[in-house]
Amino acid sequence: MTSPDLNFLQIMKERGFLHQCTDLEGLGKLMAQQKITAYIGFDCTASSLHVGSLMQIMILRWLQKCGHKPIVLMGGGTTKVGDPSGKDESRKLLDDAQINANLQGIKAVFKQYLNFKENGGNALMVNNDDWLKNLNYVSFLRDYGRHFSVNRMLSMDSVKLRLEREQELTFLEFNYMILQAYDFVELHNRFGCRLQFGGSDQWGNIINGVELHRRLMAEKNQGKQNKFDEIFGLTTPLITTSSGAKMGKTANGAVWLNADILSPFDYWQFWRNTEDGDVGRFLRFFTELPIAEIEELEKLQGAGINEAKKILANEATKLCHGPEAALAAAETARKTFEEGSAGDALLEIIIEENEVVLDQNDRTAESISVRELLIRARFADSGSEAKKLILGGGVKINDRTVSDINMKVIFSDFDANRCLKLSKGKKHHALVKIRDKGYKP
Repeated sequence: MTSPDLNFLQIMKERGFLHQCTDLEGLGKLMAQQKITAYIGFDCTASSLHVGSLMQIMILRWLQKCGHKPIVLMGGGTTKVGDPSGKDESRKLLDDAQINANLQGIKAVFKQYLNFKENGGNALMVNNDDWLKNLNYVSFLRDYGRHFSVNRMLSMDSVKLRLEREQELTFLEFNYMILQAYDFVELHNRFGCRLQFGGSDQWGNIINGVELHRRLMAEKNQGKQNKFDEIFGLTTPLITTSSGAKMGKTANGAVWLNADILSPFDYWQFWRNTEDGDVGRFLRFFTELPIAEIEELEKLQGAGINEAKKILANEATKLCHGPEAALAAAETARKTFEEGSAGDALLEIIIEENEVVLDQNDRTAESISVRELLIRARFADSGSEAKKLILGGGVKINDRTVSDINMKVIFSDFDANRCLKLSKGKKHHALVKIRDKGYKP
């Protein structure tokens, strides 16, 4: 996976990843002289990361491809505090069981992008709860808290914006930036980590870590600066779509990276639906295609841009879910949109035999309604929303528009494989399958 001849910072610049750096020239000299260790932290607030975290994941992947060592820092400890950055209210506090369950789900994402030590690679995944859970509060404040100015902390965007909006900021959250700074120091001491990555909203927190380390080293070396101990911070730009929407958010919610939450087909379809003006940028950010090839794809216009979108969808899905899943998703899309049939990689909804009656006149059992299927497929959040979709003509069963808000499915709606195709609009489809128990209608 490593290609030592690749220049990491050059890749960051030409692909648009680079926003701010504490000392770009110094970092460039260091990386030219030796292979370094760098990290990004991810709190365990959900059982999967979403596309909004993908830029950071791609940076770690490029770092490893260039021969350097990536550390994925799981925030098992800092999740108990909650990062106030970009939030208008406190995050929901999770217990240890929830945090650990989320951590396991997030681990699965990184196995697709990085080669970890247990598989012969050099990537590490560590948990900051290993050192945060046993801190002595008074000792920690004495040794590290004295290096932080409250005046400076109040000027940080994560704090200042919350206060300006007169929204509550708990003392617990106020401590987050200190803990993140301490993480950087701890990773440097344990693993020789020299560089922290983050989004642009993390700039203040990253600066805190760099400055804390510098002050600790100055004390240790009696005021003398040692270039061998210097650490760095680098941030990526905030990514929005051409229409101004936040990256990774859709009308149906977050675009998750775990296949058990969002199917590979729906993931593929998200990239296929990229706005025309974003195709070039997203090819640079979220694929490993050479820049020269991307520049050629950017020249495509009209219907040709759709081919570039398919390439983006294929490459992004290949990285996240593997080549086979990407191929299956592309073939399903082709069948669904070009042939009008359903492919094998569509989102699957499994129902029981007793939820489907033989025909509309069967009064011995109640068959499942189209409205209920829309909810189970997450095409609607409620029965009333499902009703509106049907009344608006946006729902189809096997490519036939549903006009009856009370329509129920029956066995004759299913094919020989006990499947039917459920569609919401032109872009959202699911396969509804009757659980196979050896019986066929």
